[in-house]
Amino acid sequence: MTTRILFVCLGNICRSPAAEGVFRALAPWAVTDSAGTSGWHEGDAPYGPMQDAARARGLDLSDLRARRVRARDFERFDLIIAMDAETQADTEALRPAGNTTPVRLFTDYAPDRGAGHVPDPYYTRDFEGTLDLIEACARGLVADLRR
Repeated sequence: MTTRILFVCLGNICRSPAAEGVFRALAPWAVTDSAGTSGWHEGDAPYGPMQDAARARGLDLSDLRARRVRARDFERFDLIIAMDAETQADTEALRPAGNTTPVRLFTDYAPDRGAGHVPDPYYTRDFEGTLDLIEACARGLVADLRR
């Protein structure tokens, strides 16, 4: 069973920390982390409105801090989950030669795979809709890991 999972988005202040928070609540047996492909927010806590939306669902993201994804993450994690195709491609560009750690889209685990990507609420302002999709994807990922 995959137990070390890294969630990746652009800035690591909305989608990936929310995904980490949701997933660790559903799968406390897993080792999780989150990162961004940019370093714009390194060291910052998740974005306030995302924390508020998560807190309303009983999730505390306050202990998380943004960091940039690194090549060594491919060695540290069994699975890397990207929030969109651009993030997936940017993460793949860091892959060390010979490494086989999968980098998959989070929406691959959604019951309705029509979403294609997890929209960034930093821009859309739809924190609730993003969390709904993240929760669906996280449940699908947990089910996949249990198979």
